[in-house]
Amino acid sequence: MKILFVSYHNPNFISITEYCEKAIRQLGHECIAFDDRSFVLSGRFREKSAFLQAWDSQQLNTRLLKLAVKENPDLCIVAGGYTIDKKTIRCLKNQGIKIVLWTTDAPNIYRKSNNFLILYNLAVDYDYVFCGGTEAIELLSDLNLKNISWLPFACDPELHKPVEITKHELKMYGNDIVFVGSFYENREKILEQIADFDLGIWGPGWEQLKYHSLLKKRIKYAGNIKPELWLKIYAAAKLVIVAHYNDGKNICYQVSPKVYEALACKCAVLVDNQKDVFLNFENNKHLSVYENGDGLRAQIKYLLDNPGKAKSTAEAGYEQVIEKHTYTQRIKQIIRTVNGES
Repeated sequence: MKILFVSYHNPNFISITEYCEKAIRQLGHECIAFDDRSFVLSGRFREKSAFLQAWDSQQLNTRLLKLAVKENPDLCIVAGGYTIDKKTIRCLKNQGIKIVLWTTDAPNIYRKSNNFLILYNLAVDYDYVFCGGTEAIELLSDLNLKNISWLPFACDPELHKPVEITKHELKMYGNDIVFVGSFYENREKILEQIADFDLGIWGPGWEQLKYHSLLKKRIKYAGNIKPELWLKIYAAAKLVIVAHYNDGKNICYQVSPKVYEALACKCAVLVDNQKDVFLNFENNKHLSVYENGDGLRAQIKYLLDNPGKAKSTAEAGYEQVIEKHTYTQRIKQIIRTVNGES
């Protein structure tokens, strides 16, 4: 097949976009990539003027349609979907192209920039809708969409994998417990409760901690962490913490890509009680789920005192993601669905 993949190419790090494009090619299909944020103007100009925002959005959608006319793909997969408008979706369909939406971001329905309202208004125009989290299926339920299904994130075993590290790297990156991810207040609160452990925190935004925070001494680097570095950070750790973003307002059940990626690195993962986790993994077999700070402390102590259990959990989690949760399998699922095979 010839597949047009529409998504955002982040200049700072590779993400689901590159993983999916690679998976499409590995499956023997032709992949035509389109960056859905390749605006003419910078964001700071567009945000100041509704006219400029509309003009630039129209330019972007026009370029996508021209590309589709030139390449004439069999299938168009839109991951994210906020910048592609109704007219473009309908034009693609009129060209005979099957068009798929894959919702990938957590809904922010209580913010001024309600990202999910955009998708809600567009979902009915797509031939198929896949949702990265089951909360999106709930939020779209009153549209009575016929072709909607759950499609969570995954890993790329060629990029997310166990790596060998030197003694110097172990000394540089090694901690009993690590957290790699952006600063959010709910993450600060949960990690403060384990600040007395040998904890290392890596990721953007953590410089905004208050000077008296218990976590100040646990920040290893406050900035973007590229895969080649966090692979070593994970390899040097005994346990990996995943804490999903939670603002207390928006519902979000989806499983962070970090869960799949850390498991693919054969790490012993401790993850907060996120609903969709239980749809893909068994607690205390593939990973460990914690409810609160006390529960996290107890599980950390247990796994540090029982390294054999931590190792067996890491191995079981690794086998689970490699067997069932790769981006190649996700692209296969989309294609099977579109072809009426599942």
